[in-house]
Amino acid sequence: MTADITASRRHRRRSRSRPAPSGPCCGAERRSITVSVRPRSGRVPVPAEPGWRERMAGMFAQYEERARTCGGVSHGCLRSVIVKLVVQVKLEPTPQQAPALEATLHACNEAATWVSEIAFERGEFKNFALRKHVYDAVKSRWNLGAQAAQHSIKKVCDAYTTLKANLRAGNLGRPGSRRYCKAAQKPIAFRPQGAQPYDDRMLSWQIPDRTVSIWTTSGRVKNVAFTVSPEQLATLALYRKGESDLLERDGMWFLNATCEVPEAPLNTDPVDFLGIDLGIVNIATTSDGEIMAGRELNRTRLRERGLRTKLQRKNTPSAKRRLKKRRRKEARRARDINHKIAKHVVAEAERTGRGIALEDLTGIRERVRLRKPQRATHSSWSFAQLGSFIGYKARRAGVPVVHVDPAYTSRTCAECGHIDKANRVSQAWFACRSCGFVDHADRNGSRNIRARAWELWRRGGPVNGPRPTPSTSDWGWTQTQHHRQ
Repeated sequence: MTADITASRRHRRRSRSRPAPSGPCCGAERRSITVSVRPRSGRVPVPAEPGWRERMAGMFAQYEERARTCGGVSHGCLRSVIVKLVVQVKLEPTPQQAPALEATLHACNEAATWVSEIAFERGEFKNFALRKHVYDAVKSRWNLGAQAAQHSIKKVCDAYTTLKANLRAGNLGRPGSRRYCKAAQKPIAFRPQGAQPYDDRMLSWQIPDRTVSIWTTSGRVKNVAFTVSPEQLATLALYRKGESDLLERDGMWFLNATCEVPEAPLNTDPVDFLGIDLGIVNIATTSDGEIMAGRELNRTRLRERGLRTKLQRKNTPSAKRRLKKRRRKEARRARDINHKIAKHVVAEAERTGRGIALEDLTGIRERVRLRKPQRATHSSWSFAQLGSFIGYKARRAGVPVVHVDPAYTSRTCAECGHIDKANRVSQAWFACRSCGFVDHADRNGSRNIRARAWELWRRGGPVNGPRPTPSTSDWGWTQTQHHRQ
């Protein structure tokens, strides 16, 4: 009885906070409905709240009504907008230009650290309110221009906004834990080589000459050469807009330039979906039976992990130099492989006129408990990065992406729908105890993902690409997403 009352109150609170859409779907609020049933046994329990089937049927009826209002296309209200990409440009400053850039970064980040201490002490994290207390001091004490001082203050406010979101989402542990308290009980500090935003008043591009003119604390530094690929140069010339970030990494200088690339029109009538099963042993397995094995990447991760352990135990100056030289190597390799897989998957879906179906694996690291030898492997699984790469590449190509509930996709038979834990014979093989169907386990899971995505699409479920207009956005993309072409 208590569970029924609690569930009913929770449903009423949701109904008050999110009114049901009315009228044509263009301009109306888009709503996401996800039914997640995770029983501990093989049997699916009946929810405690009465009348849930009727409510779900009513919600799906609303989606179908909105589809008819928009001319029979349930997802056609998403207009073609832009994808924010970041083109990374490598600067090649002369020995006379590099010290000015370095002094500027150090001054801006030192000022940002001081502003962070003032903001933490006063409890003031709003941009314009904080600017009243620190703006004049930042300009005079560190010899910063007006734009640089404002960007340093705004960088502090954005950092605290991100920290607050991570604390609220539980990404830094539970309230009261050691990690939570360490992050929340002291002001944010900025590294001397941390990125500093530049706008068009502080930075001008001479793209035909491949040079930039950039503001520093020593004055304007002109004719700073940069190198970039021809494709990235064309993207800069056509679509660069907004801020660029100056940063130093391992003695090299980079500018991360924001580009707003138009999206392709969304394919509102896909013939089918390409299901993608994400994993560790096999990075991605498609419903067509194509397997992107992770053997090479996993071996590289294991080798790098062992080498790091050996060098850290040695702890000599030469070992530290080698550790510094090899850092980020594993991450760069994994990033490159994820880019290649995402590019291949999106190209295949675009060629065949299909959408892409992915699992919603949000929170999987908190839900599972692993033995100690498996924790490092599971923590280095970059499923979120691969999903984000597929998402933005699909938006550029106009391919719809649907995220489905991954519950029991590995235990469900793709032929007869029988759910049993014993169906998963091993990591690689699936054998249904009901109909005798035998298949590769990951391919069977990808077929279940494809079927769920098709059913969700048919009912008018949410799409993850292309991104809708800001007035109807469910994702709230307010920050630049760092992607490459």
